[in-house]
Amino acid sequence: MNIWVDADACPVVIKEILFRAAERTQIMTTFIANHSFRIPPSQFIKRLQVEKGFDVADNVIAQRVAPGDLVITQDIPLADEVITKQAIALTPRGELLTASNIKSRLNMRDFFDTLRASGVETGGPSALSNADKKAFADELDKALAKAR
Repeated sequence: MNIWVDADACPVVIKEILFRAAERTQIMTTFIANHSFRIPPSQFIKRLQVEKGFDVADNVIAQRVAPGDLVITQDIPLADEVITKQAIALTPRGELLTASNIKSRLNMRDFFDTLRASGVETGGPSALSNADKKAFADELDKALAKAR
């Protein structure tokens, strides 16, 4: 198992949880982003900086993910692709995306895109709460335990 992180929009606190998990489990964790950021020195943590551009990091993750890998992403189309490749998709808010719930999430995403395109203000996501952080850590632990 490898862990792939769509790091462009991943909150710092979630990255820190992942840094600790990579060290604790000794699972290779790769953070992919189109901007530079710091990672701790570790043989289990890598950073891959890709070119700036629409979905460049997502495309790299989709190309490299293998069955059984874990992908951390908020991007619903990427999660759908990951699930199709028999990998695991987990959002930074701790929502495990699966074959049974991804299509409804894609439909909801498309609906909100249509609303925004027609000029309706839909607002953005709420700030990451302590409950979100705990949900993420709990789901991450479950995924890692299942992989072992």
